Amino acid sequence: MSENQPLTELDARYSDPKASAADWSDAVGRLRTAETFWLTTVRPDGRPHVTPLIAVWHEGGLHFCTGADERKARNLRHHREVVLTTGVNSLSEGPDVVIEGEAVRVTDEPTLRALAGAYIEKYGPEWTFDVRDDVFVGDGGPALVFRVAPRTAFGFAKGEVFGQTRWQFAR
Repeated sequence: MSENQPLTELDARYSDPKASAADWSDAVGRLRTAETFWLTTVRPDGRPHVTPLIAVWHEGGLHFCTGADERKARNLRHHREVVLTTGVNSLSEGPDVVIEGEAVRVTDEPTLRALAGAYIEKYGPEWTFDVRDDVFVGDGGPALVFRVAPRTAFGFAKGEVFGQTRWQFAR
């Protein structure tokens, strides 16, 4: 599957005059290699919930898993809109990448098997999952798998030249 190419804009309000818009391919590279992400979901009463997790980029979307009774899974039953963030906790290093989109359950076996392989490839054999009954099954028990295809994404350049790139995806 080819990557969905977004409309790319540099937001001059939040960018150094020397900044230029970042390429989406650079952001995808960051999403492929980042080890930790921060997932923001919305509780049923509207309050935000943020938690760190691991995720893999596969066929144009960021994928994560969670137990069915965990707070994030319970939140997703009510509100499927999420934000996933990754970056460096420093002003002199970057970039940071933010993905906004809808978390959609992945249940088809071929995709789940491909994702299970992607977790091993990225994080090592301690992150091995079996695929049964439309879920991952690992040491922690069954886990639901979700895909977030970017609707809007932001890239934040930091260091000598600060910049904010916005990528808008057609749906």
